[in-house]
Amino acid sequence: QVQLVESGGGLVQAGDSLRLSCAASGRTFSNYAMGWFRQAPGKERDFVASINWSGGTRYYADSVKGRFTISRVNAKNTMYLQMNSLKPEDTAVYYCASGGSSRPSLREDDYNYWGQGTQVTVSS
Repeated sequence: QVQLVESGGGLVQAGDSLRLSCAASGRTFSNYAMGWFRQAPGKERDFVASINWSGGTRYYADSVKGRFTISRVNAKNTMYLQMNSLKPEDTAVYYCASGGSSRPSLREDDYNYWGQGTQVTVSS
C-alpha cells in the first residue's frame, strides 16, 4: 500500500529554518504530483505548496511565497519543504500528500494519499 512518512518537524524560533521531508513508498513516485498542507490548532487544513511530477511546476500559498521552497528527488522517492524565515503563524501540523495525477493541485480533494503529519512549532 502507499505510505507517506513526514519528518523534520520541531520547535524553532521565529526567523529560523526547517526542512521537512516526505518519504513515499508503494507507488511509482515520479508519476504523481505531490503537495504540502498544514493545519493549525482550531483551523481547517490549508494548502501550502505543490509540485508536479518532474519538479518543473510549483505552486505556493501566498502566505509562504518567497519563504518556502518545495522540491522533490524522484530517485529517492522523497519530497522536501524548505522553510525559511519562519513565523509564529507557521505553527501547524504539516502533511504531505500524493496526488491522483502528474499535475499539481491546490485542492485537498485532488490528493489520494496522506501522511500522518509532522508538528512544526515556531516561537516568537
